[in-house]
Amino acid sequence: MPRHILIIQGHPDAGGTHFCHALAAAYRDGAMTAGHHVRSLDIGTLDFALLRRQADWEHGQLPANLVPAQADIAWAEHLVLLFPLWLGDMPALVKGFLEQVARPGFAFKGDGPNPFAHKGLVGRSARIIVTMGMPALLYRWYFRAHSVKSLERNIRVPCPAHRCH
Repeated sequence: MPRHILIIQGHPDAGGTHFCHALAAAYRDGAMTAGHHVRSLDIGTLDFALLRRQADWEHGQLPANLVPAQADIAWAEHLVLLFPLWLGDMPALVKGFLEQVARPGFAFKGDGPNPFAHKGLVGRSARIIVTMGMPALLYRWYFRAHSVKSLERNIRVPCPAHRCH
């Protein structure tokens, strides 16, 4: 049965010549060949402000140029997030993107005084692909797979740590 798949390519350099770009294209081609409905998003091509205050995240408006990205995330049944490991973590642009689109009312549904009572992205599957210049074992042992675990814990994108590296 065809699924709705969103591929979010997170290399900040929009040049299109990096390994993440090639992986995203190969994933897209394979998914389309298998009959799935695929949309792609390249974070490096987006221009948006970084959030600087909690109040902006909780009550501010999503930048207009990120509304289609949020709609694509809502459309997707399966999310694929690719990014290179930079300084042991995801690039700042990926983090900034996630902070903008994963706002209360979308990624989190409030219940009374708790704005984080229910995760809004549950029910989707996800694949997180991290490229790095080190062995995966070192990433898991030394860095404790911080980037991947934070996505799973904070946004509830289900991805067992042993399958995401």
